[in-house]
Amino acid sequence: MITINIAEEFTKLPGPRHPDQGPGSGREFLDKHLRPAFERALDTDELLTVDLDGVRYGYPTSFLEEAFGGLAREFGSDEVQETLRFVSLAEPMLDSEIRHYIKHADDPPGAGSRAAS
Repeated sequence: MITINIAEEFTKLPGPRHPDQGPGSGREFLDKHLRPAFERALDTDELLTVDLDGVRYGYPTSFLEEAFGGLAREFGSDEVQETLRFVSLAEPMLDSEIRHYIKHADDPPGAGSRAAS
């Protein structure tokens, strides 16, 4: 099993959707950490566990949608759903929230979102 701990490997302060909007963006996490780990998991036929605990103030919706919805737009929702596992003792509901973004990654803007991003 491959594991990413966002707080330890990326940032304790997840930020906005895009890098030009501020540090710790969902796009930067996708490009530098999530996609490479996901591809490694696919290559080795392993699960990728994403540890969501340890950040200071939670996760902006736009960060989660860009990172995990973005991954689903690249690899397909089913592949992402089957390969990723989420761990969060602090916020157990993050699993269903992120899976929602993955499932609705290809919906037209605003159609499947829980909040405007």
